[in-house]
Amino acid sequence: MSSSSRGILEKYWGFPEFKGSQEKIIDAVLDGHDVLALLPTGGGKSLCYQVPALAKAGICIVVSPLIALIQDQVNSLKKRGIKAIALVGGISFDEMNDLLDNCLYGNYKFLYLSPERLQQEIVRERIQQMDVNLLAIDEAHCISQWGNDFRPAYLNCSILRELAPGTPMIALTATATQQVAHDIVDNLQMKEALVVKDSFSRENIAYKVLWVEDKRYRLKELCLQNSKSAIIYVRSRRLAEETAQFLNQNGCNSTFFHGGITQKEKKKRLAEWMDNVVKTMVATNAFGMGVDKPDVGLVVHYQIPD
Repeated sequence: MSSSSRGILEKYWGFPEFKGSQEKIIDAVLDGHDVLALLPTGGGKSLCYQVPALAKAGICIVVSPLIALIQDQVNSLKKRGIKAIALVGGISFDEMNDLLDNCLYGNYKFLYLSPERLQQEIVRERIQQMDVNLLAIDEAHCISQWGNDFRPAYLNCSILRELAPGTPMIALTATATQQVAHDIVDNLQMKEALVVKDSFSRENIAYKVLWVEDKRYRLKELCLQNSKSAIIYVRSRRLAEETAQFLNQNGCNSTFFHGGITQKEKKKRLAEWMDNVVKTMVATNAFGMGVDKPDVGLVVHYQIPD
């Protein structure tokens, strides 16, 4: 199985070898085991379900919490010639019906959806009709009230066990204490799950806490000094808009992203940042922390996060 997995990895992603525990996780999934993968951000979590899903007939159901993350993953797969669909907010019933039909009859390999979608009867009915080869729960720490991003709708992910019985499940996160890991395994009804944890040490990242009297001035300095892409995290929608406006007025090409803007605007702003039309993204946690962009040189939490 490993040689087949490596072939898929090289064909679609251009890498000759896996890193860390990726291969161990993929082999376990291909053998039909449930897996909890605790890998650092940037550790290649998505490949741990994308590669085995491509190695088997059928479609992979991926539950993910944030539109930006879903859109990023789907766009990335499409660029590689892999058929993927996202059920995001703002689509009509007819459009959703058509997308689900495509999953059934269009040889699609991935269906990405938010946990809230599992509450819709039409989605549950169609998943039961699909040839599901793998269930993937991304950002799985959202299941646990002990996690730092608890999201009640994630508690319903276990319904996938009824909709696709006998299908292996992989849960992935970069944030899990022992208590959170136990909650994930318990809630998702994982049986004899393989738990894999890689080192979270990142030698290429420096972490600093800055004490300053004028935060805005220091933020402007940091953004002007940084030649790469940047993300500024704030804790309110209003501050996201005000900070982006301040940076733009001071020569830092910026935009903002939060849960209050339309789906169309979210897609547009994400694309502008990904394509380097805009250098700095000022965002609430609605933007997520797992968007795959290799040239981010600065991440600032303007306010201490929860």
